[in-house]
Parts: sequence; C-alpha cells; structure tokens
Amino acid sequence: MTKRALPVAAMALLLAGAAAEAREIYVSNEKGNSITIIDGASLEVSATVPVGNRPRGIALSPDGRHLYICASDDDIIQVLDTQSRKIVAQLPSGPDPELLDLSPDGSLIYVANEDDNMVTVVDVASRNVVAEIPVGVEPEGMGVSHDGRWVVNTSETTNMAHFIDSESLEITDNVLVDQRPRFAEWTSDDAEVWVSAEIGGTVSVIDAAARGVTHKIAFSVQGVPREAVQPVGVRVTRDRSLAFVALGPANRVAVVDAQTYEVLDYLLVGQRVWQLAFSPDEAFIYSTNGVSNDISVIDVEARKVLRSIGVGRFPWGVAVRD
Repeated sequence: MTKRALPVAAMALLLAGAAAEAREIYVSNEKGNSITIIDGASLEVSATVPVGNRPRGIALSPDGRHLYICASDDDIIQVLDTQSRKIVAQLPSGPDPELLDLSPDGSLIYVANEDDNMVTVVDVASRNVVAEIPVGVEPEGMGVSHDGRWVVNTSETTNMAHFIDSESLEITDNVLVDQRPRFAEWTSDDAEVWVSAEIGGTVSVIDAAARGVTHKIAFSVQGVPREAVQPVGVRVTRDRSLAFVALGPANRVAVVDAQTYEVLDYLLVGQRVWQLAFSPDEAFIYSTNGVSNDISVIDVEARKVLRSIGVGRFPWGVAVRD
C-alpha cells in the first residue's frame, strides 16, 4: 500500500503539537518562594519547585538546560536544572538581585543589584564575580544586545538607561527617560532599546546608535485612572511588527505597532500584570499577574487572551523553553 503524504496544514498542526508538547513555562512566585512549571501542551501545572526567598527575575541558558533565578532576599542566583527540576548550584549576585540577563553565549550573567546601585557580572563557569559596575540609584532593568556588545541597565530613582560596554565593563552613555524605568528590551536588530517607565506611564524608544530617545509611547485605558497605568515588562517580536507592554495595576497588556509606535489594543488579563515572555515561536505571549496569582496566555496573531492558569503567590518573572 502506498503511503500518502500528509497535507501541508495537517503537517503544520503536527509540528506545532510536537513543539507544544516539549514546551515548558517557568514562573517565579515572589511570595511563594517557588518556581511553577507549566506544561506547554496541556497548559496545566506540572511541578512546583521550592527555591530561595523572594524569587523575582529569571532567565534560561541558551540551551535551555538551566534556569537562573534571582533569589532576592538571599542575595544569590540559584541555578535550576530543567531536566531534574532541582537546584544544582548557587552563584554570587551582589545584594538584592532583581533582574538579570545573559550574554548570547551564556557565559556571563549581568545582574541588577537594587540595594547597592551596582550591576554585578558573574562568570557562569567559574562561579565568580568578574566585575561590579556602579550605576544609578535602584537599578532594575537588564538587557543585553543580541550581538553581546552592549548592556543596558535602568535605574529607577535616577530615571536613566545606562549603556555599558561589554568589553570595558564601563558606562559609556546615560539616557534620561521617564520616571521609574523598570525594563529594557532590545529589538532583534539591536537598533532600538525600549524602556518602560512605571510612574511616568510611558515607554521610551531609544536609538541605540545615537543614544537618544526617538519616540515616547503613552497609554490610556478607558475607565482606568491614569495613575494605575504603570508600564513594566516589554517584549518586541523578532520581525519588529508588534510590541507588548505589561501595564501593571491597569490589568492590561498593551499591543503596539512597533513600526509606527501606535497603540493598537489593550488586552484584559489578570490583576497587576508584571512581566512577559514569548514562546520561542512567538505564537503566544505569557504574562505574570501578581495579585490574581495567575498567568495569562495570549495568542499573538489573534491578539486574544486564551486563558489564565493559576500558579503560586505573587507571580513575578516568566521564561519559556521548547
């Protein structure tokens, strides 16, 4: 009997299903002192792993083998093996690590230390601190360019985005943004850095070459007080067609045209939406909703919230691997 080839549409569905089956979503629970692991196919919680005190920022190694966790109140970076689901190492971090990002090859971790106004650089292999870089007051956001050449840190009280040379490990430029910047997101071509300002209520788009703000995106949600619209997490699609911005206690994720900088939509999610992460194929984006203790699953193309998933207490950070 001759085997017939599957139709293209059916093959695409099979491939998508295979990717979803392997997918895992990791959520740090700030008050639960745990990492919730969600199965990407069933969208059900598959495990809850106890970790250190007040886990906030999380990031995956490039190969997806390890999840790095800012255990903020323990002043360490914990390393979770994603296969065994156990903590296998601890790295130095400086006091009160809040957000972190990795060099493209995964050899270095850049950590924002909120309490001592430093960015700590950690060598993963040796587990040693290789540099401490003085920055502004209350550093939080950390973003490494895709070519690894530049690192941006945001300081909440100084209201600046600091550009750090990854070779000299020194600040070369400081860009003033609006009040209380929380997150820094590089576009895939490293041409722009998008910086959210929680109290300012805006996202500043910085020209990475000129080191200046070229656009400011403001948000207005009908029926929501202006002071409740507090941008935090930002993610931009690889093709730079769309950006998604978490708006804190406004309980919305804004959808922005990343070419015209126009706000296209506001998606109602859980309470106090904080951080965002795409699935690797960018078909979905996931938001952590700190007060409602859940995450929202958003269909990127349809710009539609599909469902919420209960996690631990005060979900903060989110990362996804296939």
